Amino acid sequence: MRELFRQTWANLTANKLRSFLTMFGIVWGIISIVLLSAMGEGFQRGNERIMRELGKNILIIRNGRTSMQAGGERAGRIIRLDISDVYELKQRSRLLEFISPELMAGVKAKSAFNASSVGISGIWPIYQQIRTIDVERGRLITEVDNEQARRVAIIGFDAAKQLFADRDPVGSQVQVNGVPYTIIGKIRKKDQDSNYTGADNGRLFIPYEAMKKDFPLRGNLDTPDSLSTIIAAPYDHVAEQMGEALDGGSKRWLNGMTPVEVEIRSILGPKHGFDALDTEALSIWNTAISSVMFDKVIKAMKEFFLAVSIITLALGGIGVMNIMLIAVKERTREIGVRKALGATSRNIQWQFLSEGLLLTMLSGAIGLGLGMGLCNLVNMLPMPARFAGMVTTWQMAAFSIATLAVIGILASTYPARRAAELRPIEALRYEM
Repeated sequence: MRELFRQTWANLTANKLRSFLTMFGIVWGIISIVLLSAMGEGFQRGNERIMRELGKNILIIRNGRTSMQAGGERAGRIIRLDISDVYELKQRSRLLEFISPELMAGVKAKSAFNASSVGISGIWPIYQQIRTIDVERGRLITEVDNEQARRVAIIGFDAAKQLFADRDPVGSQVQVNGVPYTIIGKIRKKDQDSNYTGADNGRLFIPYEAMKKDFPLRGNLDTPDSLSTIIAAPYDHVAEQMGEALDGGSKRWLNGMTPVEVEIRSILGPKHGFDALDTEALSIWNTAISSVMFDKVIKAMKEFFLAVSIITLALGGIGVMNIMLIAVKERTREIGVRKALGATSRNIQWQFLSEGLLLTMLSGAIGLGLGMGLCNLVNMLPMPARFAGMVTTWQMAAFSIATLAVIGILASTYPARRAAELRPIEALRYEM
């Protein structure tokens, strides 16, 4: 094998320009795979991070108005959610993993340094997990905070800057409509591009029981137990099933509703006297649908990038095959001499196959190195919020190497067989 590779290297370096031009096609093909795969991965991760800022695969359930008659009641009735609906869903739902009530209002917040109008939400602690509420300083709201209706709050990044400038707000007190609340945590800055009541960066979050006591809803139809919204998250397998259903078309769903939406309306419909098929009775924003649709777009984009890369690499493989065929023709007399001296067809075939493979794999190694180097250079530049940079993965590297090996074998096999099948007498008589 050592002698075989020595001969192979000598033959490749004997025609440096031709070998270089042949290698360029393979190098460019591998660079294309690396760059396009890294771009697709970076775009996917960046968008997933932005979508996760609102909460991944969550349902936002809000008040609605009936569009169908049910139980002798007229259409057009307003349906108001209350805390008993949360407990009903929590007890009876088989598809929802997490659930939290939410009370929302606009308030005047005043610190020792400034005052501002901000949005405020009263929540259960699990809401922070559902909605990806993370603190960079301090702590989150706990079950004890909620049970004891403690007047504590976590503050959004922009609200903290407005009320405290560059000071640390944790441990400070704010007057919320004149009621003193202690800041226990500052939320990290969120790159949020969607919301249903205002960006989290500009809000205060307090325990639900404290909100219910200090800032209850005061509409004409509101009661002490009324809610602004219910936030829920289905089990992961439920979200996956919705994705599979989308692949088959949403017609598989009852009245265009996902299974989790059907379950929610089936549980709350009898309680509020509306038909479970009435899609207007409750407003449900299912972000899982957006996530699934986005994943399908990304998958299609990656498949397109992959196809373009493989075609580019295949063209490089054709170049290798052409050069190897030319090499066989140029070295016909050499093949004849070697066979006359005792070389077998298998020896000849292995030599030309190894030359093609070495040329291909060397080109691939150079292309892989250059591609990853270019990715690192791009990652040194400022990136937009929806792009996580050029992300290289081991799966991409493994795919590149495997694809390259297959193309190298296919590109080298035919020329190697042509060389092995030459008859010694005809090869010795051959003249260029």
